[in-house]
Amino acid sequence: MPRTTPSSPLSRATPPRSPTAASRLAVAPASPSTPQCAIPASPRTPVASTPPAPAPATPRTPRPEITLREPAQPQKRSAPAAVRRPSSRALRKIRSLLRSLPIIAPAACRPASALPRRHNNSNNKPQQQQARVTGTFYGHRRARVALAVQERPGSLPTLVLELGIPTGKLMHEISSGGHVRIALECEKKSEGGGGVVRLMEEAMWTAYVNGRRVGYAVRREATGGDLAVMQLLSTVSAGAGVLPGDVVDDEEPPPQGENNADAGAGGGEVAYMRAGFERVTGSKDSESLYMVSPDGDAGGAAGGGTELSIFFVRV
Repeated sequence: MPRTTPSSPLSRATPPRSPTAASRLAVAPASPSTPQCAIPASPRTPVASTPPAPAPATPRTPRPEITLREPAQPQKRSAPAAVRRPSSRALRKIRSLLRSLPIIAPAACRPASALPRRHNNSNNKPQQQQARVTGTFYGHRRARVALAVQERPGSLPTLVLELGIPTGKLMHEISSGGHVRIALECEKKSEGGGGVVRLMEEAMWTAYVNGRRVGYAVRREATGGDLAVMQLLSTVSAGAGVLPGDVVDDEEPPPQGENNADAGAGGGEVAYMRAGFERVTGSKDSESLYMVSPDGDAGGAAGGGTELSIFFVRV
């Protein structure tokens, strides 16, 4: 009987794998329905960025409620009944009665030339009309300055002029001291069918500051910003300072991309200077405003500082 030697496990030949088994062990390709892992984006991979949220708009300063009063209108005074001129018929009767009376000349009668002339005002010049008003210069420092004239601080402006000089430059002229003269001249027009225009109702003026021509001054109606400034200063009789800049600006900002000549000049705070003025009417073609100091002196400021005069002349 032949002897068989048991074979070790190492000496056993490993049978070759069948193709069927190999295909079972192979990794199957990914099917469209198989979920894939997301690949992180590289630095060069463009990623859609979310636009940043716009900054919140700065709230506007609310405009005050306008409670300004209407300026007092001059009333025409009618002559009393006792001073009214009598009729021509009554005058003729009175004259005939006086002529029928005898003329008696007293012995001691002084001539009329010897009578005292204490109350004779024939050589005196006509007195000029004077009144107290309130004047205010205000505006953005790089924008054109505006002048508003009121009867009193709490009334609506009777005159609003826009001068062709920056507010900062005029404020510097006034604060530098000395005598500041502002002359406004307009042309005298021939009297036509429209009647004579009052001096303060002229539309266009030529402006001069201390003899230098600074452009034109235009009369305009008071806007909402002008009335807001007058309302904020309704309790101020004299002084200078600044106000919020958006008080005089328009309610709606100009659209983007639109060229606005005053857009760069606007912005910032609004400077103002207010004082009392003595209004002197020389004739129908000339009026003057003299700044009154707080202690009552016309033509000068407190402590002998700046003297400010405004002349309206029609030539």
